Amino acid sequence: MIYIFYITIVLLALGMLFAIIRFIKGPTAGDRTVALDTMTTIIVAGLVIMSAVFDRFIYADVALIYSVLGFIGVIVIARYLEGAL
Repeated sequence: MIYIFYITIVLLALGMLFAIIRFIKGPTAGDRTVALDTMTTIIVAGLVIMSAVFDRFIYADVALIYSVLGFIGVIVIARYLEGAL
């Protein structure tokens, strides 16, 4: 069972690496915003996995709050890029 968690963490790290590359290279601000949202999603998934591995549900609560704050941040960046602010 623990091997599944190891494989999941490796896949999340690989996804984070690709998102960081897109964040750095991304030719437009929209690409960078999508990469930032992807990184937020990967971090939330990592927190949920940590919650399951360590059997501590506080990580799930932190993941929920982090996802809401990440969503609000992406909405603010998108509105700024749109020119509505």
